Amino acid sequence: MALHLVKLCVGAQSIEDLAQWQAGRLAEIKKDQNGPGQLFHSTYQSPKRTEELFDGGSIYWVIKGVIQARQRLVGFDEGTKADGRRCCLLLLDPELVAVRPTPRRAFQGWRYLNDDDVPPDLKGGADADMAKMPPRMRRELAELCLL
Repeated sequence: MALHLVKLCVGAQSIEDLAQWQAGRLAEIKKDQNGPGQLFHSTYQSPKRTEELFDGGSIYWVIKGVIQARQRLVGFDEGTKADGRRCCLLLLDPELVAVRPTPRRAFQGWRYLNDDDVPPDLKGGADADMAKMPPRMRRELAELCLL
């Protein structure tokens, strides 16, 4: 059974905002000859349960208090933050997948998320309509527990 991470996406207002920021970041990463050459998120703490995370694990992004998207984890690497401290790089598939909006309280760092607790992907039918909703409407409906 896969294990996942859940992480606050500080600064993003919507999935679309996160996608735009990551596209710009990926362009910068590809220009950097010394970097990992792919999209990553840096964190000071390294996950200890990497084998379980590699069994189909994803990082679930909490945007404005709601889990709204996920990205598949493709690896881990060592890196250095701007201040020179060592960190763990969570290597990410660039594809952002919208998930059923699920409210989540604020927390620090990242947390493990069991396969049984992950929100389902928004795929087709009514889910596709939900993915097309304006981000603010999706968030407000999720906060009211109407999604």
